[in-house]
Amino acid sequence: MADDKTNAAAYWKANVRLITGCLIVWAFVSYGCAILFRPLLSGIPVGGTDLGFWFAQQGSILTFIGLIFFYAWKMNKLDQKFGLGE
Repeated sequence: MADDKTNAAAYWKANVRLITGCLIVWAFVSYGCAILFRPLLSGIPVGGTDLGFWFAQQGSILTFIGLIFFYAWKMNKLDQKFGLGE
């Protein structure tokens, strides 16, 4: 019984670490690149506009979609590691 609780605690800790990492990446891309670092990124042209504007309009959305797939892939690996796979 104690081993199950330890296993569950380790699984939850790994899950929270993964979620936190994904949220940090998303916040950096959507808030940092689109708002804070926009003046630094304004000189880099992407698709007819500057990179800061691109991050504000499309980059943060595409990053979020990428993070969804990354999270699903990592959670499948985590489930297999802890014996919870399908």
